[in-house]
Amino acid sequence: MAYDALVLVSFGGPERPEDVLPFLQNVTRGRGVPPERLAEVAEHYQRFGGVSPINQQCRDLLAAIREDFAANGLDLPVYWGNRNWDPMLADTVAQMRDDGIQRALAFVTSAYGGYSSCRQYQEDIAAARAAVGPDAPLIEKLRQFWDHPGFVEPHADGVRSALAQLDPARRDTTRLVFTAHSIPVSAAATAGPHGGRYTAQLEETARLVHAAAAPDLPYDLVWQSRSGPPQVPWLEPDINDHLAVLAEQGVTGVVVSPIGFVSDHLEVVWDLDTEALETAKQLGLDFVRAGTPGTDPRFVAMVRELVLERTAPDGEGLRRRLGELPTWDTCPALCCVPPTRRPSV
Repeated sequence: MAYDALVLVSFGGPERPEDVLPFLQNVTRGRGVPPERLAEVAEHYQRFGGVSPINQQCRDLLAAIREDFAANGLDLPVYWGNRNWDPMLADTVAQMRDDGIQRALAFVTSAYGGYSSCRQYQEDIAAARAAVGPDAPLIEKLRQFWDHPGFVEPHADGVRSALAQLDPARRDTTRLVFTAHSIPVSAAATAGPHGGRYTAQLEETARLVHAAAAPDLPYDLVWQSRSGPPQVPWLEPDINDHLAVLAEQGVTGVVVSPIGFVSDHLEVVWDLDTEALETAKQLGLDFVRAGTPGTDPRFVAMVRELVLERTAPDGEGLRRRLGELPTWDTCPALCCVPPTRRPSV
């Protein structure tokens, strides 16, 4: 099937102090997040000048993808649109229409299945197309990539580099801790066509990175960046609570690998590099945070490979050569839609 563009779809973030609160209101609209929680998170952004790193990271990734496409003979223009802040996806889709784009692929900066990490992006794309009107290009999302070598290997290298910063004489009391964004327990239970997809994929990514980087060390998968009403159960344990447990168990050092993320955006540099680091210091733990893929050439090449799966005549052969697990190219109709939102039959 022919496609004539790729659009990078991401979360978005503020780039000025006055953008912070409107941005957070966009993110949390309809979720019942208390105003005091918004004010607390806004302060996190203000600590960094009111600027989220994520938009610049998207610009860097966009440039790297374009360079990789050109170097490998893939003649496909690349656009960029966000869910929550400029450039908004609807504006990008309007520009694509004006440029004559008719059928495009979307690469979303989230590796996993689940409502907010996958299905909501499908809804964002549909809403953007509806806003643009009947001439909007058709846009199809590329598949989830939690187990792709181009995602796993940069995370594994990040773990190796982080471990090299800890005292090798205390390796026996060192632990590897993987983190991802917490979500409501109910959302985790309904993620994917049969439930549990978000946590299952993260468990598999953790297993793959651990096996590649430090198979001799024990590891855990824990959660970070919880938001929402306090009475709603979310995935636990939180990274900070888990560090306290590890210290009680005699652990002396931790490498924290944020496998839930593709780049070092604010939820990494605040929740881990600031809050979790401070917790570790108070507990007397050595703490090193492993890097994320960012613009690692393997991650960038992965984007091209995902596109070729859908565009090249030998796309299926490419997938088999890469050793990928079988998965769908586009999500099933009700994938990641909570039961309460599914139509009755």
